[in-house]
Amino acid sequence: MKNLYDDMPNGYQETIEKGMNAVRYFTRSMSYGKGSKEEQISRLKTEIKEADAIVIGAGAGLSTSAGFTYSGERFENYFFDFVKRFGVRDMYSGGFYPFPSEEIRWAWWARHIYFNRYIDAPRPVYRDLLKIVSDKDYFVITTNVDHQFQRAGFDKKRLFYTQGDYGLFQSVNPDIQKTFDNEEWVMKAMEAQGFVRDDQGVFQVPIDGKLLMEIPSKMIPKCPDDGSDMTMNLRADDSFVEDEGWHRASAAYSDFIRRHENLHVLYLELGVGANTPVIIKYPFWQMTLANEKAVYACLNYGESFCPEEIADRSICIDGDIATILQES
Repeated sequence: MKNLYDDMPNGYQETIEKGMNAVRYFTRSMSYGKGSKEEQISRLKTEIKEADAIVIGAGAGLSTSAGFTYSGERFENYFFDFVKRFGVRDMYSGGFYPFPSEEIRWAWWARHIYFNRYIDAPRPVYRDLLKIVSDKDYFVITTNVDHQFQRAGFDKKRLFYTQGDYGLFQSVNPDIQKTFDNEEWVMKAMEAQGFVRDDQGVFQVPIDGKLLMEIPSKMIPKCPDDGSDMTMNLRADDSFVEDEGWHRASAAYSDFIRRHENLHVLYLELGVGANTPVIIKYPFWQMTLANEKAVYACLNYGESFCPEEIADRSICIDGDIATILQES
């Protein structure tokens, strides 16, 4: 049976293939940038100004710089009761914790989704980035699932969220290959736990600090199509639903890369770590090597480097992305 999307270019598959191929091209010799930090920031400014196009590759480090930390004060403020009862140490590990009931598990996920998807990031990193590239021909590929690019005002048609979106549910039934918006459910689930809105309409812990750690059984999300259980639309295995919006974004990314492959392109990598280098980092290296007009820029805290083979056309800046963008 022919898939509805078979005739559309698959930018995700293509970037994975580039990433896998890149491993063959490069030696293990790495460069950490040439010139002082100030000189590299100056080079970055020039490249942003002069590039024909900018391909932004964003990883978790960008949202961390924006204040979306998964541990520490932010986590302890909103999940203190889960910490006390279950010993959960951070938001990431909490997503895998074997909670004793579905009512408790979905209470956790309502908070997790809300505080990482339906509020603005504490620091204006995404808005600062938009100011820098708004008048450029740009496209964003990201492994982040927090929707912050769109919240900051980036053009939806220039975004490819490869790994899903906290704002979407999918059915556990593999025959239902579509996603479902969860905003209305999340807001009701937050209210059901006792969160109250402040003057800006943002949910906060009530003054008395009393919260429920579960939602009513009737609120456990079910698929509107067949009543099956729901789960998050996050890529964890081959059950991840790539819906129509995902495929259109994937095709748009493929088309953008193809149309600019021989032009002066700045591949701007922001906060991409070692967890999924084959989606953004390795393909960016490969595309920079293949196009002598291209420049690769890596902005990362503690992990800013490039292969020696493209070092002369690379900018590696080690530091807080928010600070670097403000200086660029």
